[in-house]
Amino acid sequence: MDDHEREDGAVPVPGPQPHPEAGRPADRADPLPYEGVWRFTAPSVEASVPQARHAVRDLLTHQGVPVSQDVADGLLLIVSELVTNAVRHAAVLSPTLSVEVAVGSGWLRLSVEDNHPYRPTALETDHGRTGGRGLLLVREITREAGGACDVAHTASGGKVVWVALPLGPALP
Repeated sequence: MDDHEREDGAVPVPGPQPHPEAGRPADRADPLPYEGVWRFTAPSVEASVPQARHAVRDLLTHQGVPVSQDVADGLLLIVSELVTNAVRHAAVLSPTLSVEVAVGSGWLRLSVEDNHPYRPTALETDHGRTGGRGLLLVREITREAGGACDVAHTASGGKVVWVALPLGPALP
């Protein structure tokens, strides 16, 4: 997320920075203080999973995004799952991945992009396996929150997996 080392040898992990294309919502002249789009890149390595999760958590906190605790917890789990998938399944063709968080009035969208062309599929639940259920979990968390998720191909031939969630809990 940042290649600059501090004097103590630690690699700082800055939070997401505003994306240069972040714009104002069409229905208001001035966006709310927490609205915007932030994008950051990370190497496709295991250490990027907790770094991405912490960066998104810090973004929500520092921007003052009025997200419910349930949605925030679900979002952080989704970040972990999507970045883990990119690291495990796309790293061969994608040495870096990108995480984007877009926040608007009442919603947020998280996307993880890599350069691998193959669309991931949610595997059927196999209770004998210890892995392979991450996308099922992402879809379930998203559904319970009242959101949507999908995969799209990028112009460069890779893919972006995205999740859009309301800031508050889903209505019963």
